[in-house]
Amino acid sequence: MPDASGVHYDRVDARYFEARGLRRHARVWSLWALGVGAVISGDFFGWNFGLAAGGFGGLLIATVLITALYVGLCFSIAEMSAALPHTGGAYSFARSAMGPWGAYLTGLAENMEYILTPAVIVVGIGGYLGAIFGTPEAAAPLWWLAAYAVFIGLNAAGVETSFRFTVAITLTALAILAVFWIGALPHLDLERHALDITPQSGGSRFLPFGWGGVLAALPFAIWFYLAIEELPLAAEEAQAPERDLPRGILFGLATLVVCAFLTLVLSAGIPPGAEALGRSDEPLFASFSTIFGSGIGARLLALVAVAGLVASFHTILFAYSRQIYSLSRAGYFPRWLSVTHGRRKTPHVALLAGGALGYAVAFGIHTLGSEHPVGAVLLNMAVFGAVLSYGFQMTSFVLLRWHRPQIERPYRSPLGIPGALLALCLSGATLVALFVSDPFYRRVVIGAALWYALGLIWFALVGRHRLVESPEERFALETGPPAREP
Repeated sequence: MPDASGVHYDRVDARYFEARGLRRHARVWSLWALGVGAVISGDFFGWNFGLAAGGFGGLLIATVLITALYVGLCFSIAEMSAALPHTGGAYSFARSAMGPWGAYLTGLAENMEYILTPAVIVVGIGGYLGAIFGTPEAAAPLWWLAAYAVFIGLNAAGVETSFRFTVAITLTALAILAVFWIGALPHLDLERHALDITPQSGGSRFLPFGWGGVLAALPFAIWFYLAIEELPLAAEEAQAPERDLPRGILFGLATLVVCAFLTLVLSAGIPPGAEALGRSDEPLFASFSTIFGSGIGARLLALVAVAGLVASFHTILFAYSRQIYSLSRAGYFPRWLSVTHGRRKTPHVALLAGGALGYAVAFGIHTLGSEHPVGAVLLNMAVFGAVLSYGFQMTSFVLLRWHRPQIERPYRSPLGIPGALLALCLSGATLVALFVSDPFYRRVVIGAALWYALGLIWFALVGRHRLVESPEERFALETGPPAREP
């Protein structure tokens, strides 16, 4: 049946949704662990490239700004996730606020984020394991392949197994960080180590690259928080999503704010210092070597520290699988991607497809070679998708407040529309930073933009003609006409 937005809905019978079922399991602390676990790798790897981009002061200021972004974002998402508790998450919010085209624009941006973020993390896992076991750099793709195989299998084993592992590995990662923070305190000397980057012309020790370094550091500061917004994707697997999703999101954000600033200050403020740390693929290993020496003790702790990367890798595989599942269940992506395992009720096809694409991108960048770290290249591509998604989600929040005030909101953001607009503006600033900071990263992000454009062509030619009234679509259609298309 045709829709006024230029899309077409196909009729499907009950067997279609029976082949695409999920199982409810998660409660508030499982959701907290999912949110924190998705992000915690940012304290182990990735953020440190911001030291090379902006120096300690530039990254510190960037982290304050990005923290403000995520406060506005998370309060807004907490409200929308309670009002629209569907697996689609960001796509679901945009579908009710901006119609099918807005839904696809948002969902495609978030899909890029969640496909590429595990690829960033798996590069970090390979870096840590390679340093610990002394394997050559050429063997890194084998570590990546092994990680994808193990954790796709674990996610496919069932939601109960997946969430139990998520809680355990997240608590382990936090314990490792606590050991690091305590061990780093006696070695802390910010003046000597955090400010050891030689200032460029017009810069200072605190801001060695000037205020432009703050802008350049924004994409890396995001790594302290990126993916906390995945929690709404667990809505159809949560026991009480209207109550527990907002709690899980906000408790998780509070945990991550503490972790971000402790990790930044205590890592940069001890040997090897900010300059060396800004080039490292295994920053926590370097810091452990300072605290415990370079012997077997540091290596064992670094091996355990891989738990932080594993926590995020595992949980973001969960995120991309549910995100692909929801968009394909509704017909925006090919429908076969949404089929779930008959007994375990996990989206195993989406898990495999997303993993194959993420690995292929990482392997391709590794094979082409670059003076820039593979992880940093992928990070900028992932952040491109993330900030686009954030902008659409905050636009959705404002439009839902304006045009659909009748929707029941079990939780309301105390920051309201001003909080969403703050997050929208800071997301836009980060998007600008991606294009102006480094000429090489600019080309990388342009490549990501081309990926996005190809996805839009798919929807214009194929996807919009094959939509299905999934829960997200049905809610949007039944609660009134959507706001005008963007």
